[in-house]
Formats: sequence, structure tokens, C-alpha cells
Amino acid sequence: MTMTPEQASWFSEVFNRLCANVEQVLLGKNHVIRLAFTAMLSEGHLLLEDFPGTGKTSLARAIAQSVQGSASRVQFTPDLLPGDITGVSIYDQRTGDFEFHQGPVFANIVLADEINRASPKTQSALLEVMEEGSVTVDGIRHMAGAPFMVIATQNPIEQAGTYRLPEAQLDRFIMKTSIGYPDHAATLRILEGSIVRSHETVVPAIVPADVIVDMSQLARTVHVDPSIADYVSRIVEATRSASEVRLGGSVRAAIALLRTAKTFAASNNRHYVIPDDVKALTEPVLAHRLLLEPEAEFDGVTASSVMAQLLIEVPPPSERQSV
Repeated sequence: MTMTPEQASWFSEVFNRLCANVEQVLLGKNHVIRLAFTAMLSEGHLLLEDFPGTGKTSLARAIAQSVQGSASRVQFTPDLLPGDITGVSIYDQRTGDFEFHQGPVFANIVLADEINRASPKTQSALLEVMEEGSVTVDGIRHMAGAPFMVIATQNPIEQAGTYRLPEAQLDRFIMKTSIGYPDHAATLRILEGSIVRSHETVVPAIVPADVIVDMSQLARTVHVDPSIADYVSRIVEATRSASEVRLGGSVRAAIALLRTAKTFAASNNRHYVIPDDVKALTEPVLAHRLLLEPEAEFDGVTASSVMAQLLIEVPPPSERQSV
């Protein structure tokens, strides 16, 4: 079953309402908000690398409120244990049984703040739930619920005492982006409303959580012409042969790019993917998955600049392969 034009119109209308709702809190950041909802509706997770005070927590809270979902925040520190995230089994003396107490990961939106400050063992506690949507404790599987999204943040400053995320875990994030500082006009609007503390701001619910699940399923049905799939494959393959890259995009990266392109197309009121959808998402979906050669990094080459060059070198399809 393929998405119809009527379904694409409904999808786009709800998507735009969600973005406008969150933009009441995160002023002037429509592009980042659209990327966040694209990640959520593609059933993926988002990594934000940004400076303190740019609105990362406000973004996660506003998204959860917009979809009538629950939100939790975990401040990652060097002494944080895996059980502090997933939950633990506690012995109940009255019943003589162990009772599972859920950790903060059991929420619709989980903000993992400064994830690179925790030990690799604690970071890996998120791997199963991010990939499988469940947590296994004492051999018992506990479902995290739906929708489920992890928004993790990294602080690009004060790197002493931090643990760089391993490539295997970076690959679990469907996108990586940054919020950045607001422009002058948005800053003035923020200052005008500064009498209200950020955690007291509540945005109205737009849709219930089960509608988000339905939209995720609907996004999968967006039509992808074989020429578009070939374009995605050629882009990912080009990352592996680029001279500045030591480790290129995986098959999971190609799947992530195509999946998000479907959601992005539907959000723009289209029931089919075009090359511009792929181009718009190539940098946030692929750049963080690339491991550059040390010599290239020393010369100032970045993953984003590599992706920009590859988009120039890899030509988009000029015609459809199917009718």
C-alpha cells in the first residue's frame, strides 16, 4: 500500500501544526524542530551537539507536550550507573519477590543530557532500548512504549573528563544537528517573555501519542522510485571511497537516509520522494557516522564539508525508472 495524496495532505497539516506548536517555545528554530519531528516520525533518535542554554531541554519537553506524551531527563555524570537509566529489580520483603522499578528511560521523550560525560558502560545501557524499544533486566523484557525517542546532547566545550561516543552508538542516532543561538529578533522575543521560567512554559497538546504511531506507520508507505534508492546508495557508497574518510556510511546509514527522506517528503505534502528530500537530509543523517582520516582532520576537514562535496560529485537522478 502506497500513501495517497490525501494522506500526504493530512500528514503535512498535522506535521506543520506540531512544528508551529513547539516553535512557541523554541523561537526562530523551525528547521531544527522539523528535523526533530522527522527523526521521531522515522522512529529514530536525535543527537544534539550544542552549547549550554540553547533550549535543548525545552525542545524535548515541548515535543512531549505536543504529542500528549511523557518526558524524562537524565543528567549524565561519570558516576551514573546503567541501572539509574533502565531501572532495577528491588526485593519486596512482604511478597518475597523482586519488583521491577522503571528507570527514566520509560518515557515517550527521553532527554539524555551531556551523554558523553557518562562512562562507556552507562552509555551502552541506552543501546538496546534505542534499537529494540525495550529493556531486559534479570532476563525479563520490558517494553519502553510508543512513540519512543531519545534526544541526547553533547557539550562541545569542557571536554576534560568526557567519554567520546563510540561509532557503534553514534550509528544508533538517526540524525545529528545543533540548535544554535537565536538571532537578534528571536532573542528580543525571548527576553520579553523571560518573566516566565522555561520549565513553567506549557504548550497545548496537538495530537495524542497513538496518532504519532499511526503517522510513523504511514510515512513508511511513501513511494520511493528505484532511481531515488539508487541515488541514496551511490551517496553512501561515495562516503566509503572518499580519500578523507577512514570509515564511511553503513547499510544502516543508507536505510536511515531513505526512511527520513520518506518522512520529509510527507511533511512537505508529497506522497513520493524527490532528490531534494535526500539532499536536505544527507548532512544531518550521514555526517556524524563518518570517521575521518587523522591527516584530514588536521587540515581542518569536517564531515559536513565532505558531505557537501559528495553531493556535488554524485549526480541526482534525471528521470524516473518506474511509471
